[in-house]
Amino acid sequence: MKAKYFTSLVAASVLTVAAGQAWAVGCLSGAVAGGVAGHVAGHHAVAGAITGCVVGHEIAKHNKQKKLAAQKAAQAQQARERAAAASGAPALPPPQAAPVQTMPRRL
Repeated sequence: MKAKYFTSLVAASVLTVAAGQAWAVGCLSGAVAGGVAGHVAGHHAVAGAITGCVVGHEIAKHNKQKKLAAQKAAQAQQARERAAAASGAPALPPPQAAPVQTMPRRL
C-alpha cells in the first residue's frame, strides 16, 4: 500500500513540475503584481494573482515573438549585405512596409 501511495505521489509531483515550467515565463512576476493589486483593490489577492499570471505569461510570449522577429530581420539584413559585398554592388536598404490606409472617419 505504501509503495502505491509513494508511486502516485512521485508521479503527481513530476507532472506538477513539468506543467509548471511551461507557464513559468512571466507568470511569477505577473502573479506577484496581480496579487498585490488584487489585495489593494478589495482583498481579491488570489483572483489578482491568477489574472496576473495569465497576463504576465501573455506579455512574455509577445515579447519573445517580437525578439524573434527582430532577430530574423537582422539576419535578413546581414544576408543582403553579404550578397552585396560578394557581388561588388552597394548594399540595398531594407524593404519598407507599405503605409496602412485607414478609412476616413465620419462625424
